[in-house]
Amino acid sequence: MTDQNPDVLIVGGGIGGLSAAVALSRKGIRVRLYERATEFGEVGAGLQIAPNCTRILADYGLLDEVKSLGVLPKAMVMKDAVDSAELTRLDLEDLERKYGFPYMVIHRSDLHGTFLRAAQRLGVDLRTGMTATGYDNVTLPSGLSGARVTFADGSTDQAETVIAADGLHSVARGLLVDDEPVNSAYVAYRGAVPIDKVRENDVSETDVVVYIGPRCHFVQYPLRGGEMFNQVAVFESPKALAGEEEWGTPDELDQAFDGTCTQIQQGLPLMWRDKWWRMFDRDPIMTWVTGRIALLGDAAHPPLQYMAQGAIMAIEDGWVLAEHVAAQSATRDESGSGVDWDAALAAYEAVRPEHCRRVLSTGRVWGELWHLEGLARLQRNKVLRDRDTYDYTYTEWIYGPTALTSEQEPPLYPTFPLSSVEVDEPAEV
Repeated sequence: MTDQNPDVLIVGGGIGGLSAAVALSRKGIRVRLYERATEFGEVGAGLQIAPNCTRILADYGLLDEVKSLGVLPKAMVMKDAVDSAELTRLDLEDLERKYGFPYMVIHRSDLHGTFLRAAQRLGVDLRTGMTATGYDNVTLPSGLSGARVTFADGSTDQAETVIAADGLHSVARGLLVDDEPVNSAYVAYRGAVPIDKVRENDVSETDVVVYIGPRCHFVQYPLRGGEMFNQVAVFESPKALAGEEEWGTPDELDQAFDGTCTQIQQGLPLMWRDKWWRMFDRDPIMTWVTGRIALLGDAAHPPLQYMAQGAIMAIEDGWVLAEHVAAQSATRDESGSGVDWDAALAAYEAVRPEHCRRVLSTGRVWGELWHLEGLARLQRNKVLRDRDTYDYTYTEWIYGPTALTSEQEPPLYPTFPLSSVEVDEPAEV
């Protein structure tokens, strides 16, 4: 920790805030980061990080460390949750050859810890137990433009720029838009257990397997060098749809997966049942910057989880911002950081919102496709089965370098109506 005046304040010590601190510090920017918890840490279990993220980790010199903590799966396999039939797959070893960087799975706390250690090595001023309650644009004592953060204890801090990485319920977001989180009525249960507990079950220790079913899906993959096994169960809550306050409860978990395949039935008893995660996102916004205050990560673009891009988008945000800061940097003098922050923030805002809007919007559509019922489910299954394993038409925009530029090209997902797909006699599901 240092009392030296920072160039940037970051509010939020999750993966987004810490990775942004690392990105900016590597460019010579003095960073002070505030976290509301009394100590740094992450909750949750597994996290998928695709090539558009591992290329950034490689640039930071962190990829080898992350590889040592995670797993490089061989394939991502999508199956029907009712009959367990394979629908489509991505060959992740070939995906690495195509994009130059691996697809990985890692425990969320391990990735968070990697960024925390990197921030400490780079001298980021890390402060805990501080809850931000307000943000203002101000003129600094030097006469330069800046921004100020007010905390729950009445104290304040200010710098040339403030990055609000303060999550789904961001206080700073209220400066830009009057909106609320959108309730999807879906809930997620998680459970990471020692691999020995599942070896007698029908599981893959080398793949990410996603079972998609009527109003539910189930995800399985290994973690921590194959020593642990991660499972995620997601389903639509009837209690949420009915407007009840207590929803997503364990009884709904079991009811949602009634009639699904043996593999899911074997996995359900291993889920954590004392906590669950209600799934919210927010409508996309295209303005992330007001004066010297900028949103980052879930404060700007909290997604539903279907694209597995939430943490990745936050990491991309910090990388893009730091690159533009470096491009706008001049020689540091006593009056400030030497960065044209207005230009850097404008460039950041020109690149990131459109890409993240597409991820959020695609995630909503993807979730609808995963959870189809009846005839629509069978039509979807046929479309997925007809896909060639090595057809990357629908991954280029997300796994390629396009996320780091303002150039975006379709397609995002199949746009033809499923009703046009002919299938055999539909079965009851």
